Amino acid sequence: MIYLDNAATSFPKPERVYTEMDKCMRDYGANPGRSGHRLALQAGRAIFKTRERLCRLFNIDNPMQIVFTSNATESLNLGIKGLLRAGDHVVTSSMEHNSVARPLAALEPKGIETTFVRCDSEGMLDPKDVKRAIKKNTSLIVVTHASNVTGALMPVKDIGALAAEKGIPFMVDAAQTAGVYDIDVKEMHIDLLAFPGHKGLLGPQGTGGLFISEELDVMQMKEGGTGSSSENLAQPALAPDRYESGTPNTVGIVGLGEGAGFILDKGTAAVRKHEAELTGMLLEGFGEIGGVKIYGPKDPKLQVGVVSANILNGDSGEISYILDKSYDIATRAGLHCAPLAHRTLGTLEQGTIRFSVGLFNTREDIMAAVKAVGEIAAEIR
Repeated sequence: MIYLDNAATSFPKPERVYTEMDKCMRDYGANPGRSGHRLALQAGRAIFKTRERLCRLFNIDNPMQIVFTSNATESLNLGIKGLLRAGDHVVTSSMEHNSVARPLAALEPKGIETTFVRCDSEGMLDPKDVKRAIKKNTSLIVVTHASNVTGALMPVKDIGALAAEKGIPFMVDAAQTAGVYDIDVKEMHIDLLAFPGHKGLLGPQGTGGLFISEELDVMQMKEGGTGSSSENLAQPALAPDRYESGTPNTVGIVGLGEGAGFILDKGTAAVRKHEAELTGMLLEGFGEIGGVKIYGPKDPKLQVGVVSANILNGDSGEISYILDKSYDIATRAGLHCAPLAHRTLGTLEQGTIRFSVGLFNTREDIMAAVKAVGEIAAEIR
């Protein structure tokens, strides 16, 4: 199969991910931080190694400020709900995934107001509009780094500088960029960075993380056993124990660490270059097919490896099914859990067919996808 659904989850993974996860399960799959025997200690060291690798990727000083979660959605919920209080105001964009929009909607009855800054017809966000939306009680600015619908890159560095100037915490949803695009939490003034392990970081599903600046007091979402301060009924105050109650997903975190290690060895610049080349091929190829409408910037310099399109008035779900059944090409159709983005683009009724490239895709994959879309377009016309 030609797999072009990497924005949902990357596939396949580097061989070292499979190998080390298997080794973890077989050789040192004990409970880290709960016992003093060598297997538990080895598992703990493996988890810490993953923290260190993520620090290198994101230019984070303290590995203990990285909290492991089950996915980016959990990370976003922890950061948003753990930081905001009644009377607070939040600024976000109209291209957000439901993992940002729904937690904010859930907080409205609790007295938290949200302003959704409208992006333009290509899904691009103007920092000046963000600045205009700020109020005296704005307590958080949260934006996606890149749209999961169009791939459009948001000006996070400019928004981060604005947030720092105003003294407002800045949160970034890096679901589509972590592992692919250079992220420097210091240079970008990021206070909260939410990321999944199973997409660009090439780890397994069920993994993710949240960087929390030491300057912030984020309330934990759960309490329980941490292996530390066990004599106290109160939750430990120090990160990451404050946020990581319960037995961790050791084997998954080890896999995430190997994915991050693979990215570090290869370099995000090389990953980005490869994906940008394939994205450019998709954009150029689809642009030459009559009846195909492409959404977003249509420029690989302005977007990650995500291309959304429609063929005339064809049903996006049906066309995605044809690509799978007749051409052995995996894509995703519909609203991509981002109805705000589709309202912005005017595609709420039709949805789009999303082609998302990954590190292991080839030029031949892209040429096959363009050929398939051309044949389907000819049939519809």
